[in-house]
Order: sequence, then structure tokens, then C-alpha cells
Amino acid sequence: MFRLTTLALLAGSTCAWAQDTTLNLPASYINASADQPKPATSLDLDTPIESGSRLNLSARENPASVSVADRKTMERIGARNFQDAANALPGVNASAPPGWGGYVSYRGFNGAQISQLFNGINLQYGGAARPVGAWIYDRVELLGGPSSFLNGSGAVGGSLNVITKLANRDEDTFEGRMSYGRYDTWETAVGFNRALNSGDGPRHYARLDYSRTNSNGYIDRQENGAGNLAFSLLSDINDQLSHTLAIEYLEEEEDSPYWGTPVLQPMTGRLHIDKRNRFNNYNVKDGRYEQRTRWIRSITDYHLDDNTQLRNTFYRYDGQRDYRNLEVYRYNSDNSAIARSGGYRQRHDQEVNGDRIELTHQAQLFGLASDWALGVDYNTNQQTNYPLSKGAFDTIDPDGFEPGHFSDIPGMDAPRTKGRSTWTDTSSAFLENRTRLTERLALITALRYDHIDFEVIDHAAQARLDKRWDAVTGRLGLVYDLTSNVSLYTQYSTSAEPPGGTLTGASISQVGDFDLSTGRQIEVGSKFDFLEGRGSATAAAYRIVRKNISVPSSTVPNTTEQAGQQTSTGIELATSFKITPKLLAAGNFSWVRAEYDEFNETIAGVVYSRKGKNPVNIPDRVANLWLTYDVAPDWQLGADARYVSSVYANTANTTWVPSYTVYGLSMTHDLDKHMQLSARLRNLNDEVYARFIHQSNTQYYLGEPRSLEVAVQWSY
Repeated sequence: MFRLTTLALLAGSTCAWAQDTTLNLPASYINASADQPKPATSLDLDTPIESGSRLNLSARENPASVSVADRKTMERIGARNFQDAANALPGVNASAPPGWGGYVSYRGFNGAQISQLFNGINLQYGGAARPVGAWIYDRVELLGGPSSFLNGSGAVGGSLNVITKLANRDEDTFEGRMSYGRYDTWETAVGFNRALNSGDGPRHYARLDYSRTNSNGYIDRQENGAGNLAFSLLSDINDQLSHTLAIEYLEEEEDSPYWGTPVLQPMTGRLHIDKRNRFNNYNVKDGRYEQRTRWIRSITDYHLDDNTQLRNTFYRYDGQRDYRNLEVYRYNSDNSAIARSGGYRQRHDQEVNGDRIELTHQAQLFGLASDWALGVDYNTNQQTNYPLSKGAFDTIDPDGFEPGHFSDIPGMDAPRTKGRSTWTDTSSAFLENRTRLTERLALITALRYDHIDFEVIDHAAQARLDKRWDAVTGRLGLVYDLTSNVSLYTQYSTSAEPPGGTLTGASISQVGDFDLSTGRQIEVGSKFDFLEGRGSATAAAYRIVRKNISVPSSTVPNTTEQAGQQTSTGIELATSFKITPKLLAAGNFSWVRAEYDEFNETIAGVVYSRKGKNPVNIPDRVANLWLTYDVAPDWQLGADARYVSSVYANTANTTWVPSYTVYGLSMTHDLDKHMQLSARLRNLNDEVYARFIHQSNTQYYLGEPRSLEVAVQWSY
């Protein structure tokens, strides 16, 4: 309790509530005046954010919670991948257990209820959002609450959008980074942006980024490596027409993926593990995870005039994911042996093709300034899986065992056969408007229609299902500028999504005769600067109600059950404050109460009411704090802390995983104006903690132990 209270007080020391913010942690403070730009110490409330609207609105202008971890922020906090960047945002708790890809909980929801976008495109499958190296990212943006009006079906809790670097018209640059850390973890990354020609006629600009990461892993035998390549070509055909071609490629391989540490018996109340065996890997010796993905985007921008712009985005994604593992481990009654089961071989082949056309126009409506965005979007999402699973395998002594091989599991040498194929075709039309009712008051509205055609074939059962859904969602919001530095907002927004959690991986039983799941949110908040620009803060309070929801089964892995209704009520706070010219404090704090209003769960033929219970893996409090001190013009010290409260491990709320707090230290030294040396100590207190609890397997997914990383980064 003391640690939580301390973090909460520090994160909210300015007495400002906040949620929507870019956490830029600069090195110096400049006195502000009416004619000077805002100092870099403040939260960037005035830069347009793509993920909040298609109207090019800034955080201050948006009637919603919008947060950004930009490139400078990611470098400042040492973000190595998507989940590190996401966890810097208020209320987000992200991890990456195998089989779940990029797992995110936010505002009382998780899984498919948090849309994870790649440059504004939703793959509708969380398992594809693996947290690989962050070098090619430009920023990570978060929109809180229902956002189907912007990104289509889903996103009742919010949307996380990863935006990659693209070629730009700025000066030529060459940059890179090399780092090395504990567990033989290293990264090599380079990137450049160049103008390819000059003079009259079409102008071309190219950008290339590549990174390679490798690690032996902090769990035994968990070696992994990934490579990321991003290339883009920007062509200015003339003053009105430009085109960007963007290509991203990822490959990832992991040996003996870590599926978690089994919980000691009896599994009641607070769950425990044997800390002596915290680094044991109970997967087979040749367990494997592999991923290969390719993105192609063609973006055409045409400026009809100063007030009207047309954009067309064609996109294509190809992804293949392979699993070959022994996944389930459980202690016997006296904790002397572990039974291993859950042999699983799986392949996913996924392909997404789509095209989006959008028009933005600045105009007048009844003499009032009125901005419009409208368009259409069509995409087709196809996935086929090739599953093979087996039950019990063997029993081992956790203090000494041979992991064995995947081929030792009976039946795992069978030929690969199709299990299930899905086709999801979505046709959408959307409209947004902002009208300034007065000089200080703006009305922001949005409306979207989605028509979803879904087909699933169960090849093994020779069964087939076709379904159709129509969804209309929207937003109604007001923003009032109390002063030039303080804005107040309120909004009502809705969401809709098909049953089963995500259609891309849905089975016939998960979809069946179920209707759309719907959500609605009421939110109020404020965004403001204070003390002549030395600090900035934002605040949000919200209530979300979701009906006809899909809940992961407590007893059957990889299946869902239908529940009636869930309600989430919470607040989110964030601030950045230059305490002295040399000392900067930044932080955020969130609290949420998420509970089922209607949910009758059937276990072994018996029906149990879960009314008033909390969902699994949802922390009710998450807090972050960063302190940065400029020792000298070219030397900087930093300290950070992250707190995540306890989470329940079952829907009955009879078992739970304890809270944790991890601390870190950092040091940076500018060798010259182009090169910087840094050192970062993570998990200073060597906390043993679970970032995630496998609900049906009841296994801890442990966080990283204490580790030291040194890096050199350059930019010319």
C-alpha cells in the first residue's frame, strides 16, 4: 500500500488528473511567454494525433483520451519493443505470453476488446501483434474507450496504433544504435532518410530502417532473434499530388518458447511459485515459434485546393505463424513432480487486403467553421490454421529433468492438415465533423457503418457457417476552451463487434446464433498547461458498459463463453512538470473498477453466477513515474518506477496474483552533438512477478529479472 500511495502522490503531485499525453522528457527548460513556443517539458497537447480522429485534431481539440509515446519518449524510457512503449501510456498493461501475441489490458478490458492497429490497419487478430524491436516505430498512439467509429468493429476498451517511420522531406539523416545487455541480449539498428534528386520536376525521398535483435532469454533455453526491415519511397509528383510506397518485413524465431511457470498446490487464494525454479523451462528442447510477415502500403495524397484533400490507401498483409510446443505444466498434490501436457502444433496463414478512400474538407456550415472527413473502406481478411494437439505426455522432477523432444510426443509426426478457415469481408462508410459553435466551444461528431460478411469452414467436421452483421457506431463530443491553456471536454461514444472475441480465429460454436456485442461510454476530462508552461496535465473519468460479451473459458483452453454485461468505471491521470530547471518529473496513474453485471458460467454442468466479479488479468491500478536530472549539459541521470496491482486468476475471484513494483535507473552521456552513450538498469529490486496469468493453465508468465544494458546511439 505504501508503494502504491507513493507512486500515486508523485504521479499526481500537481493535483492534475491526466490521461492523454505525450511523455516527452526533455533536458532543459525555457521560460515561456506569449510570443515564444511552448517548452519541450510540457505534454504535447497541440500536435495532431492520427489515432484520435480523421480531422487532424490535436489532443487538446479531441473530446477523448488520446496519448502518445513518440520517438523521443521511447528513447528516453528505453523502450525496446511495442509493449515497452505501450506500458508508458496511462492505464495500459501489456505483455507477450506465447499464444497471445501482444496481450493488452486497458480500461477493464483485454484481448480483442483492445484493437491493435498497424498504421491504422486492424488485422483483427491479437496473436499477430508480437512485441518485436521498436526501431522502425515512429510512435505509439492510444485512444481510450469505444472507437469503432474510427477503426471499425471492436475496440470497446480502446485502440493502440503503432505508426512506423516513413520517408520525409526533412534534411538527410543517418542514424543507428548498438546495445548489449544481460542474457547476451544485443541489438544492431541503422536507418537513413535521403532526398534522391533535386531541381525541377518530380522529387523523390527514400527511407530505410533495419534492426536485428538476439537474446538467450532470461528463461533457460529460450533463445530468440528477430529482424525488422522498413523501406519507404515518397514521391512528390507535383504541387498537388504525392505518393508513398511503404514496405515492412519481419521475421522472428524463438527456441523453446517459455509458456509459464506452474503454480504450487493448493491453488487457492494468493498463488505462489517455487522461486528456486523460476528460470526453469518446461517446454521440450526443440519447441519453436516462428513468424514471417510482410506489409505493403500504397498511399496517394491529392490536394484539390487549400481546403480539400483526398487520400487513398491500399494495403496488403501476409503473415505466417508456426507453433510447436508442449504448453501445460501442473504440480501434483505435494508439489514433488510436474505433469506435462498440451502438446500443440499449429500454423496460421493469414492474408489481409484492403483499400480506404478518405476526403477531408474545411468549410462553413451556417456561417460557422466546419471541418469534414468522410470516406469508404473495404477489406478482406482470410486465415487458415493447421492445428494438431495431444493431451498428457509425462511427469518430471522439477529439480532435474530432461526436456525431451517434440517428436517424443505420440502422434506429433502426423502430416499437416487444415483445421479451420475463415473469411471476413468488411465494407464500411464513415463521416466525421467538427463545427465551432462559438469561438470557444466545438461540437465533434462521428458516424460509421460496417457491413460484415463472415464465413467459417471446419475442415475436420466438414461443417460450414455463413453470417452477416450490420453495425452503426458513433461519437458525440464537446470541447470547451476555458482559457487558452485549459480545455474541458465530454463525449458519448459507442462500439460494436461480432461475437467470439475475434472473427479471424473464431469457431462455429463461438459465433453460432450470437448477436453483435455492443458498448457505450460516457467520458469527461480536461487538458491544460500550468505555471507558465513548466508543466502540463490531462484528466479523464469514464464509464463503459458492454453487452453480449465473450469471456475466455475458465476450464477449456482457447475457447470463449458468452456473458451478459460488463461495466468499467475509472479515472486516468498523467502529468509532466519541470520541478527545477534541472529536474523533471513525469508520470501517470489509472484506477478502474471492472465487474460483470450479468454472467452465469457453467463448469462441469453446474451454473455459477459471476455477478459483481472482476474479469481475469485486469489490474485495478497501474502507475508509472519517471524522474530525470541534468547533472551537467552533457550528463543526465534518470530513475523510474512502475506499479501494477494484483489481478484475479479465475472468474470466481478465488485465486489471485500479487501486485508488483519494479524500479529502474539510467544514465546518458552525450559524447558529442551526434553520439550518445547510455546505461540502463532494469528491475533494480530484482522483483519476482507475474506479468500475466494463464487462466486455464494457471501458470505465471514471469517478468524479466534484474538486467543491465549499455548502448551507443548516433545521428548525423
